[in-house]
Amino acid sequence: MILDENSKRPEIEYPCNWDYKIIGTDVSEMVKVIEEAVGDLTYEITPSNISKKGNYFSLNLTVFVPSEIVRDIIFQKVSASSFVKIVF
Repeated sequence: MILDENSKRPEIEYPCNWDYKIIGTDVSEMVKVIEEAVGDLTYEITPSNISKKGNYFSLNLTVFVPSEIVRDIIFQKVSASSFVKIVF
């Protein structure tokens, strides 16, 4: 990442790996949503945490994105699932 001198927003050089943290209620459904969102892109899903009561699960997703547009589309598709509560 390179910081643009005219703004505080970092300039990201694509293609690159991008990491998402996804929190939701059903791991198998979350994985299906992720697989549909990333399509043929190279990605890795790893487990992260489970809430104390076992109601929420978090997954780490690393995906090789070719552009900001693709990165944003993946975020939107995953966020739209009823099984996903938070994506960051």
